[in-house]
Amino acid sequence: MKSIKTLIAIFALLSFTSCNAQIKNLKTETVKIYGNCGMCESTIESTGNLKKVASVDWNQDTKMAIFKYDSTKTNQDEILKRIARAGYDSDKFLAPDDAYAKLPTCCQYDRVNKKSKTTIVSTTTNNNVKVDTTLKEETNQLVVIYDLYFAIKDALVQSNGNLAAEKAAALNSAISSIKMEKLSTNEHEVWMKVKDDLAFNAQHIAETKEVEHQRIHFISLSNGMYDLIKVSNPEIPVYYQFCPMANDGKGANWLSKENTIKNPYYGSTMLTCGKTVETIK
Repeated sequence: MKSIKTLIAIFALLSFTSCNAQIKNLKTETVKIYGNCGMCESTIESTGNLKKVASVDWNQDTKMAIFKYDSTKTNQDEILKRIARAGYDSDKFLAPDDAYAKLPTCCQYDRVNKKSKTTIVSTTTNNNVKVDTTLKEETNQLVVIYDLYFAIKDALVQSNGNLAAEKAAALNSAISSIKMEKLSTNEHEVWMKVKDDLAFNAQHIAETKEVEHQRIHFISLSNGMYDLIKVSNPEIPVYYQFCPMANDGKGANWLSKENTIKNPYYGSTMLTCGKTVETIK
């Protein structure tokens, strides 16, 4: 068995070397591509390779790939786009969600979702000419929504009705400014369900300085935010927390950027009442 593996490794090395020898204007680069196993290796390499133009050698242990290509005929981006369309993320391009979902279970690696990457959206054909459509993702516009929500939460922890009202007014304005066409499919679907309730509760928090009234609407605001953030792939962990005493003993949840309990429903009265029930990441 060991000798067979050695022969396979030698054959792969000879093939890679032979392919490189045929490539003119040779340029060599090393990039990171995410994957898990030997099947990933086979797909990544076969997708990235182009006869006499480009060769790819991927290491499943280090996740690093060596690109060798004719710099007059292709470039790193074009190779990475082909690999992304096959379902594999790199540090530069994200694969389409549907391509990732089609990967065998053993190949579905943990995705490192960075909003600064470019997502490969689709590839279409027009008069036999392949057209590559990509979407450059800017900072996710929902981040503003979440940050204002957390600001309201912090204000309620401090029992500061004036600050909570100010941040809620900003949140209400941000909700109306969301461009739904720029949301992902999952985000768009949830946004359509929760946006009216989010705006309603943000408006009511903004219209009063009475902290107890604000806290009542914060319960519903938190429920909608939970549904939304669950499909948004937050860049940092978000903690879903629960206080059994809030809401007249019925219990109520909230979201936090920190695992430490700081209760927005009671503030300093019962600051640490509650627990983390889910970590969203």
